[in-house]
Amino acid sequence: MSSEFLVSLLGERLVNSEKAEVDVQSLGARLSLVGLFFGCSLNGPCKQFNGSLCEFYSRFKKSSEHKDKLEIVFISSDQDQKHWQDFLQEMPWPALPFKDRHKKMKLWNKYKVTSIPSLVFVDAATGKVVCRNGLLVVRDDPKGLEFPWGPKPFVEVVAGPLLRNNRQTTDSSSLEGHYVGVYFSAHWCPPCRSLTRVLVESYRTIKESGHKFEIVFVSADRSEESFKQYFSEMPWLAVPYSDEARRSRLNRLYGIQGIPTLILLDTEGHVVTRQGRVEVLNDPECRLFPWHPRPVLELNESNAVQLHEGPCLVLFVDAEEEGELEPAKELIQPIAEKLMAKYKAKEEETPLLFFVAGEDDMTDSLRDYTNLPEAAPLLTILDMSARAKYVRDVEEITPAVVEQFVGEFLAEKLKPEPI
Repeated sequence: MSSEFLVSLLGERLVNSEKAEVDVQSLGARLSLVGLFFGCSLNGPCKQFNGSLCEFYSRFKKSSEHKDKLEIVFISSDQDQKHWQDFLQEMPWPALPFKDRHKKMKLWNKYKVTSIPSLVFVDAATGKVVCRNGLLVVRDDPKGLEFPWGPKPFVEVVAGPLLRNNRQTTDSSSLEGHYVGVYFSAHWCPPCRSLTRVLVESYRTIKESGHKFEIVFVSADRSEESFKQYFSEMPWLAVPYSDEARRSRLNRLYGIQGIPTLILLDTEGHVVTRQGRVEVLNDPECRLFPWHPRPVLELNESNAVQLHEGPCLVLFVDAEEEGELEPAKELIQPIAEKLMAKYKAKEEETPLLFFVAGEDDMTDSLRDYTNLPEAAPLLTILDMSARAKYVRDVEEITPAVVEQFVGEFLAEKLKPEPI
């Protein structure tokens, strides 16, 4: 079963450092976990990480009882075949063939890789992410004892004492029955400091409206001193700075790739949204708390960052006033809801975000940047990380037109134009 899936994910053949072909079908027959190593030979941190990964891999292959269940596959962003070939010589695992650019791009997008080096462990039979932060696995579990590094419940990972800024401690069990914001942040990072100022107000607003809500600060500060200074501005709880293992496990659990990140959990500990930062900035009165994902967003300054997180359908309309976007939203809402529900049932992230955009400076600059025609209404799918766009320029945009466009995009039947 996993063979067929792996072939659809990686293609039929990989290559190894001896320039020999590796048959994916037979590889898939024994594997339960694949580590996708995204990197580039010209990148210093990738070269460095490759060294640690080689040690980890040879130890795992020598002594782990699961040694046959894991394979690593290198997926490179190299532009030069000779550099790629030389880097591959250092690797004991196979790689995606150099020429297979389309497959590489698809994998970078599917797993939302935003920085390198990146190591994403995926289930060999389904392609579901088991652990997004493989770099931390290699650092924190050098003997591979915690294989397959799957997600554990939040209560288990956060377990232990938590601090208040008056030096008192409370046990993590006090979070039971609360909505929790897990806040990854650091004093050295200016966007973090400005988010913290807003978040202090939001925290009070939410508590005052009667919700059981708590925030847990997971610091990425560079010293105990700066942690203490930063935490003194915060009215909520924190994982002790000295408990590096717990901080790292929380980073690993949520696959944190950048800060500030605010993840909202419901009272059962399940993720409501990873976009807490956008939500807090967008909704200062916290009216929409706990910010369940909305199927269709109105494009604005604070949520535009999401355009870089994967493919987005953007419907541009001729609207300068707030309310004029409503009909456009109502048009695509049922299609977005259906797609969300379908992927939620599979416990997967939805492969497409939906936006409506009116007329303002930000929309103008987005059109300029992506080189879109002036027309409105205009139906587009923008895939910033792949630098690709898909445009449906029709007289009238109906639900059927949108549905067909989305269906063809997901089935990869559309030809991308470069951004």
